[in-house]
Amino acid sequence: MNDSLGTVTTERVVLAHEGDPLVLVSGARLPHVEVAYETYGELSAARDNAVFVCHALTGDAHAAGWHEDARRPGWWDNLIGPGKAVDTDRLFVVSANMLGGCSGTTGPQSVDPATGRRYGPDFPALDMADFVTVHRRLLDHLGITRLHAAVGGSLGGMQVLEWALQEPDRIDRAVLVAASSRLTTENIAFSAVARAAILEDPDFHGGRYAEHGVTPRHGLKIARMMAHITYVSGISLAEKFGHARDTTGTDKRLAADFEVEHYLQHQGESFLGRFDALSYLHLTRPMDYFDPFGAHPDAVPSTRFRLVSFDSDWRFPTAHSLRIRDQLGARGVTVDHTELASPWGHDSFLLEPPGYHDLVRSFLA
Repeated sequence: MNDSLGTVTTERVVLAHEGDPLVLVSGARLPHVEVAYETYGELSAARDNAVFVCHALTGDAHAAGWHEDARRPGWWDNLIGPGKAVDTDRLFVVSANMLGGCSGTTGPQSVDPATGRRYGPDFPALDMADFVTVHRRLLDHLGITRLHAAVGGSLGGMQVLEWALQEPDRIDRAVLVAASSRLTTENIAFSAVARAAILEDPDFHGGRYAEHGVTPRHGLKIARMMAHITYVSGISLAEKFGHARDTTGTDKRLAADFEVEHYLQHQGESFLGRFDALSYLHLTRPMDYFDPFGAHPDAVPSTRFRLVSFDSDWRFPTAHSLRIRDQLGARGVTVDHTELASPWGHDSFLLEPPGYHDLVRSFLA
């Protein structure tokens, strides 16, 4: 199709080494940091058309296009590409896997140069600012001093907000979709239960499960199943499954019976093949502590902000976007917010509710 990027490849670059380690907010140092990233489109001669894409909790660098032999395109392929809302015919897009991840960027399963074995539970605690520090290093490596825009949904939007407050003059436009500037107690509670499922799995082994040749499959599966419920809406679940049941076999009152149960089982099982339990722990915790306006009380970014929320999103409902709007507005920052109707809950940022892509397209123009 003419709106497809076609085949793309993931690149890797070392952005920290012994002579220039990555110093984290905690004070810990990482002497070797490798980052996986992809680029789409062409960087202009003036180097002024770059857009940085920040991914959500379980995303990766593969935001658009197709990998060889893949069954599906990148996770934001409906938004990024020739003629799409993030138009690669005129924009140069950079998408990187987060620090602490498990898709090519240094994380808990990477080898610690000091010991010669995987970091495992010794991988240092991360802060939202640490994710951004790595993004900034990648831009420096690519020779891009200023961004036309930074775009992120959910945790990705939180990274964009942190970045704009850290470097008030580096980002012209910021698109935050279904994002938050401070989690509610309920949000922290959901993440706490997900982490407990992993930590209390007998196969967790204090985080050294790789050395035992196992993974905490049960805990990670339960964490994903529960989290997935918060990403969708009650309406979408009801419309898709209702009270339909699996009518085959005998009485299943103590086993999965309803179709929605089988759906969640599938979501949990498929997650096991692409994500690591320690990465899940390390990437969820920075969200709990995230409070960028408190951390940067005097920052007044020159960035223009476009906020989008969805009326069925109960994980990061519109009140989260309104808090960002009000906090930025009080500092004199230009910010626009729109709540859109969507039946798909928090996952709407990955889909195409009416009006969503048009808002992004016009803002990036």
